[in-house]
Amino acid sequence: MRVGLREMVSRNGVLLLVAFLLLVSGFQSFLSDAQEIVNRSSFPKGFVFGTASSAFQYEGAVKEDGRGGTVWDTFAHTFGKVIDFSNADVAVDQYHRYPEDVQLMADMGMDAYRFSIAWSRIFPNGTGKINQAGIDHYNKLIDALLAKGIQPYVTLYHWDLPQALQDRYKGWLDPQIINDFAVYAETCFQKFGDRVKHWITFNEPHTFAIQGYDVGLQAPGRCSILLHLFCSAGNSATEPYIVAHNVLRTHAKVMDIYRKKYKDVQKGLLGIAFDVMWYEPASNSPQDIDAAQRAQDFQFGWFMDPLFFGDYPASMRKRVGNRLPTFSAAEAALVKGSLDFVGVNHYTTYYARNNSTNLIGLLLNDTLADSGAVTLPFKNGKAIGDKASSIWLYIVPEGIRSLMNYIKTKYGNPPVFITENGMDDPNSPFISIKNALKDEKRIKYHSGYLANLSASIREDGCDVRGYFVWSLLDNWEWAAGYTSRFGLYFVDYNDKLKRYPKNSVQWFKSFLNKTV
Repeated sequence: MRVGLREMVSRNGVLLLVAFLLLVSGFQSFLSDAQEIVNRSSFPKGFVFGTASSAFQYEGAVKEDGRGGTVWDTFAHTFGKVIDFSNADVAVDQYHRYPEDVQLMADMGMDAYRFSIAWSRIFPNGTGKINQAGIDHYNKLIDALLAKGIQPYVTLYHWDLPQALQDRYKGWLDPQIINDFAVYAETCFQKFGDRVKHWITFNEPHTFAIQGYDVGLQAPGRCSILLHLFCSAGNSATEPYIVAHNVLRTHAKVMDIYRKKYKDVQKGLLGIAFDVMWYEPASNSPQDIDAAQRAQDFQFGWFMDPLFFGDYPASMRKRVGNRLPTFSAAEAALVKGSLDFVGVNHYTTYYARNNSTNLIGLLLNDTLADSGAVTLPFKNGKAIGDKASSIWLYIVPEGIRSLMNYIKTKYGNPPVFITENGMDDPNSPFISIKNALKDEKRIKYHSGYLANLSASIREDGCDVRGYFVWSLLDNWEWAAGYTSRFGLYFVDYNDKLKRYPKNSVQWFKSFLNKTV
């Protein structure tokens, strides 16, 4: 989830300007104007509210009960890859504390919990013999959720590729992974599908393709930027497209297996979750309007167009040329229509303008430059909205409504779940726990985004079926380590990982229990 600082810098060359914005942006209290303008009754009957997490960011216990190593274990233990030099060996210890965390969800009135299964807990080496201890753990978690009336929404892959597959054939760069993932996915359907009714094959393939294989800022850390001075291996101009292509073919195969063997019996749904910014043209010029569309094509359309139309966007075919893989007729037929719902991880909105000079593309020769669009959260020196803690996250609530209408119009109004939405505060040693719990900015964030989401459903007719907060708990945020706090619950990393409810917890309790 989420865009990294150095990706933004590498894409737009704005380090000095961003640093200036960080210095001048101060915290503003929103308690006085944060209003509960929506509540559960503002959404259709059956609309699902939940929180979201991932195995690597939450579980810890990385060497317990037969779990195999992952590319993120390797990456996090590589010096200089994580901003605070931390790792996720313990994370927030949900592997052991899940009964407590399930109770926290139940106390809030949440309907569902989105979590991911760690592939290397089921198959420690990616393939081979099933690790029964891993099966047992997720059975216990699923049963604990259902006992509290909380539905499991399970992500099969949230970036934690078994290291053994990376070592064996470079993971997502080799089509062998299609078959290996399919075996893993079918094992999960067999073991958990009697109780799991919502499956998500992949979380943010765009993010791990770009971050992992273009700019090298996430596992497995491949790139060719600056002639391999930053990464030891990779090709930023080709590998992200290969990875994405293999992901789409893998997803389609998994859906084919699910539909043929499990769907009729288990009565479940299967989708995929994408990271999606909304892009506003930086001006009314045709060039900037076209640039905003290209930015969306190279982010969201890269995956959605094959799933709905059978091929990549025309703008990608034109600009990427033979570096963009092609689907065979059989593959295109299998990919097209291979989902029951669309998962959308949406946090922020940026401006997009045409990159008329293409200087960035000439300097970087990477996938990010191929769109010919420069995307920034400010124009004419003014930010698009108030900033959260993360350098990339600006608060623009109306963007979610624009995005829902875009999906409705371009893709025929498919069922959508907001699989992630949220904002972070800084993890500062100078902020007391008492003050850290006063997260009025987060309350206003969710109030604004939910109001716009409700309007997209009620007024615009968008088919949105659920909303998952990122995240239940403060957690380990990939390359940002423990510097960023997205949770509704504060986790005290200095005192046995104790959980404390922030003010947003009470707000959600009220939101979820209110009726008109």
